[in-house]
Amino acid sequence: MSQTPPLFVTNFNKNFTGVSATTAGVVRAQMKGFDLRLVGHPLPDCPDPIDVKTARILSRNAPNDAPFSIWHVRRNTEMRAAIWARDVLRLPVRIVFTSAAQRRHSAFPRWLISRMDAVIATTEAAADYVPHVRAVVPHGVDTEAFHPAQDRAAAWAATGFPGTRGIAAVGRIRPEKGTDQFVDAMIRVLPDHLDTTALVIGRAGGSNDAFLSDLKSRVAAANLADRILFLGELEPVQLSKTLRALSLLVPLPRYEGYGMTPLEAMASSVPFVATDTGYFSAFSAQGTAGRVVPLGDVAGAVSEIRGLLTDRDLLETMSRRALQVARDSYGIQSEADGINAVYQQLWSEGLGQ
Repeated sequence: MSQTPPLFVTNFNKNFTGVSATTAGVVRAQMKGFDLRLVGHPLPDCPDPIDVKTARILSRNAPNDAPFSIWHVRRNTEMRAAIWARDVLRLPVRIVFTSAAQRRHSAFPRWLISRMDAVIATTEAAADYVPHVRAVVPHGVDTEAFHPAQDRAAAWAATGFPGTRGIAAVGRIRPEKGTDQFVDAMIRVLPDHLDTTALVIGRAGGSNDAFLSDLKSRVAAANLADRILFLGELEPVQLSKTLRALSLLVPLPRYEGYGMTPLEAMASSVPFVATDTGYFSAFSAQGTAGRVVPLGDVAGAVSEIRGLLTDRDLLETMSRRALQVARDSYGIQSEADGINAVYQQLWSEGLGQ
């Protein structure tokens, strides 16, 4: 088989979401091993994308030394496009889908997933909800894109935000992501830590504008509008700079399929306090790299945050441990290798038919 088999990786969402971040990290790790084409919208430091029409043209014939091209998809719209290429246009392609959801999919996504040639689950729990699972491959973090600051205090000062250190929540602003729980926690914590500023990083989207407005009203009522800042969505490079300037990440979602932000923070040498969802408990390394509290336990999160902000030695120890765990256990190359093994299984099976 060719050393650079044909691979099409789709990214149909123009917004830079958590799925986009995981896709970009894997693509960067795969670029040297495959004849890889990104299809759809651009991703940072990845090949320039092509459109779906061009991807179909390039997939018309089976490539040399391989029985078919592989399309790796991660969203419903991407599954639909790949199924159309394979089943309607009869192109020689096979479809791989990555599934992170730890709950039952609705009817139409279930049908789409049932049409996949192979499914990669990000956790054992996610694997329980989908068919055709070939492998469980946890997401990894790109430790070149996310790395520690040489001087955290200087990095924070360079942001221009108030205070001498920062805490943040990163992700879409909506109830499921627990943005309100983060705001509630910060309203309780910040009055006792005058050197600390909290950042809400992410966009609300039209359906959650009222939710965002209510959060800002609560912050204003607590007289903390100058210390709980709503930044909106940050570009990937700016996000990585901001993360490594933080002292603590506090994701408090009510549900998360996997959750990349703790890993990105850990690779930046930033520990976390989080609710017990997604893969957060595993990331925490038995509480040495992060602290996990039960779902909805804002009081418990407040207690953990206060303890870490007060005990600077403990916070520094956890910062070092977070970096070690991210690098040793969750590097992006491990994810890429696990995914690549699934591709090779499909190609080998195709050659044997």
